[in-house]
Amino acid sequence: MLQNKRIILGVSGGIAAYKSAALASKLTQAGAQVKVVMTEEAKKFITPLTFQALTRERVYDDTFEEAEPDKVSHIDVADWADMIIIAPATANIIGKAANGIADDMLSTILLASLCPIYIAPAMNVNMYQHPAVLENMNVLKTRGCQFIEPGEGYLACGWIGKGRMTEPEDIIHYIETSVKKKSPFQGKKVLVTAGPTYEYVDPVRVFTNPSSGKMGFAVAAEASKMGADVTLITGPVHLESPSNVKRVDVISAQDMYDSVMEQYEQSDIVIKAAAVSDYRPIHVDSRKEKKQEGDVTIPMERTMDILAELGKRKENQLLVGFAAESHNLIEYALDKMDKKNLDIVVANNITSENAGFRSDTNQVLLIKRDQEPVELPLASKKSIAKEILAQLETLL
Repeated sequence: MLQNKRIILGVSGGIAAYKSAALASKLTQAGAQVKVVMTEEAKKFITPLTFQALTRERVYDDTFEEAEPDKVSHIDVADWADMIIIAPATANIIGKAANGIADDMLSTILLASLCPIYIAPAMNVNMYQHPAVLENMNVLKTRGCQFIEPGEGYLACGWIGKGRMTEPEDIIHYIETSVKKKSPFQGKKVLVTAGPTYEYVDPVRVFTNPSSGKMGFAVAAEASKMGADVTLITGPVHLESPSNVKRVDVISAQDMYDSVMEQYEQSDIVIKAAAVSDYRPIHVDSRKEKKQEGDVTIPMERTMDILAELGKRKENQLLVGFAAESHNLIEYALDKMDKKNLDIVVANNITSENAGFRSDTNQVLLIKRDQEPVELPLASKKSIAKEILAQLETLL
């Protein structure tokens, strides 16, 4: 269950940090990619070099150490992860997480992350039973964090009681059991479209748009991780296929229409993130046309409106459309929702900085029927994809 999972292992400052080395090793052996994040106090018990050797990954311990100038490390790592495990979790890191304190690499990543968080406490029995610690744990539980209960027995401080960190193999068993729990997307057939289309004028000239496909690919990847059976229909892009996703490559709007309609009837959810050409040349020359003096007029015709056709044929499917606009964002998005019978519209202003086509980030409004729009601030397309699926989950 942990094969290819991207896991942050947060190690805070307690004697149980020595167990985290075994946990990092077992996670890596299970096929997971593991990045270790250490607090300064954790390094007093075990060295970063130990974890680097076990995971063959860089260890993160300094919020302000930016090894890659084009990335903000704590945001990049938070976006990368499928889950976070804090083991051992001291009373200190639990308190920071509960109260939104971000004063080191680990606590900052926790504040920036949207993925599931597993916490394995380790501390003295009296600390574990202190009202402040219990209150902080309850706060985190209400936010969705999952606690892996400590064991009882002889503690390093000499006391006997509850507070000993769960053994690494038991932590892994707990997480695998949790991952196996049925998600609303489990077994659902999800159809995603991505990228641009090419409408050829002749063998070397095309009408197209700047879509990179990154948003659609992010949605397909996240849906697959949530247990969905995902088919990704993509126009011409230069992106690697997400894991466990069936990919269908197409060229033109007509190709995409044909492929989508072939899959639509058996689909439960359709997320149409592709930027499909609205027009195509009426005549396509089989030979390259030579340059001429003066202007050229190319007669165009409308392509099939895929989303409108899906809306007409919709039975029990959930249908998500994208509205890339330069102005009147909400007005046009609501109009699209009504005309095309959509359940959710993802609207974004393509003139916004670092959002829209070709960017690694996006800033969108999520609009559902009879509800106020949900505004998502600038974030990675992976994060936006997770939020889109979270909104779909409420409809499922």
